[in-house]
Amino acid sequence: MEKLKESDLYSLEQYARIREEFRNKVIIHKKNRRLALGEHAALYFEDRLTMQYQVQEMLRLERIFEPELIREELDVYNPLIPDGMNWKATFMLEYADEGERRSALSRLVGIERNIWIRVEGFDKVRPHANEDMERATDDKTASVHFLRFELDPEMIESIGKGNRVHAGIDHPAYHSECDIPEEVMTSLKNDFV
Repeated sequence: MEKLKESDLYSLEQYARIREEFRNKVIIHKKNRRLALGEHAALYFEDRLTMQYQVQEMLRLERIFEPELIREELDVYNPLIPDGMNWKATFMLEYADEGERRSALSRLVGIERNIWIRVEGFDKVRPHANEDMERATDDKTASVHFLRFELDPEMIESIGKGNRVHAGIDHPAYHSECDIPEEVMTSLKNDFV
């Protein structure tokens, strides 16, 4: 999947005019890129469109228009775009109650290493987590982690043929397993082109 360039972005003025329409398009797109893993965890699979939205929103929020600062934003977000051999996802632990969240984050240290994806007929694939910076301590994990799942060509071919893909978490304090729904798989298959 091609990385974003400055020429792919809207100027602040252009973005102000189309923001509502673009935002709605991204919301619809993201619905088929979220995978719930139990009641309190989810993978949000990133791609070029979700990252363009992130960059556009950062440029808007920070009122960035200088080329060198735009390049810095692209340098931050481009690594989250899949490269044709992987899936990249934002993993979120989602607890509405702050006390419950604080307690869970202390119990779930290392959870980012206990997430997996398995193409039917293959071994589980564990993610490379938080390659930009460590997001956990010995006492607690973060509620947001950035993951990269590397798949080999045989797995990708198997996915293309329609073989099922499963995902889960096998942390001592949090267990979940599911089949990735067809509508999510349809979207994720596009990450290999």
